Amino acid sequence: MKYDILLIGGNGFVGRVLAAQLQAEGYSVLLPTRHLAAARELRLLPKVHLEDADVHEFDALQELCSCIKSNGAVINLVGVLHDKPARPYGKVFEAAHVELPKNIITAMQMHGLKRYLHMSALGADSTGPSMYQRSKGDGEAAVKASNLDWTIFRPSVIFGAHDQFINLFVRLTKLFPAMPLANSDAQFQPVSVDDVATAFTKALKMPSTIHHAYDLVGPTVYSMKEIVEFAARKAKTRCAIIPAPDFVGYLQALAFEFLPVPTLMSRDNIDSMKAPNILPLNGLDALTTVFGISRRTLEGMK
Repeated sequence: MKYDILLIGGNGFVGRVLAAQLQAEGYSVLLPTRHLAAARELRLLPKVHLEDADVHEFDALQELCSCIKSNGAVINLVGVLHDKPARPYGKVFEAAHVELPKNIITAMQMHGLKRYLHMSALGADSTGPSMYQRSKGDGEAAVKASNLDWTIFRPSVIFGAHDQFINLFVRLTKLFPAMPLANSDAQFQPVSVDDVATAFTKALKMPSTIHHAYDLVGPTVYSMKEIVEFAARKAKTRCAIIPAPDFVGYLQALAFEFLPVPTLMSRDNIDSMKAPNILPLNGLDALTTVFGISRRTLEGMK
């Protein structure tokens, strides 16, 4: 069977929302994952086929591309948040943000596929302050250098019922009556996962989006302190937010990196906050201007 869409990274936070939207639009979706057991809700979508495959293996990626219709599309949502310190970035970031897009491009070219939608990040820059931003920037560069019909999306922090950002602070404000907060003035423009998914879905039917990169942001700019205060209200708890020097943030992140649990915050995350994660001055508000989306607010988050 040939499918309309190859959805890489579809078993994640954004992918699950996008898979449902693609099905609602009538697309058949091939979704590779190494974690079939964790994809229970995706099994309920009849037009979404889960395939046990490792997209970091080129032979598997090539086989997946062979299952896509010639006029179909490949969507890459893969992103990781943490890696060990290295210059310009570590092997985890390199594999996920740079080598995987390059391999996708090659596999698509081998099978005559042209339409490619790529998830990057607001602030992606090959010379950026963090490994995350540099690796995302190099991934973008590889996409732009290809002969594919690409569209790049660069969202700010994405929020939603199952996000890893707002919900992190919801958990922390439940645990602690007071929280020292470094980088409390760092700026973000959180965007709804539903709006991000809708932009991807609409772009598939908009040839005008080919060879464009779009910043995706919500309607409001928040400081880090305001986001944590929102999380505390969402958790229905009282947590005193105490602004702390930046070096305290590095010490906290360093401690998190060495705990025997999944990393909550890393020093590289702190480095990413050195640049405001907001729509650049005179930047295009793509969600409203290009895609005609009435953006959801953080306060309306369920």
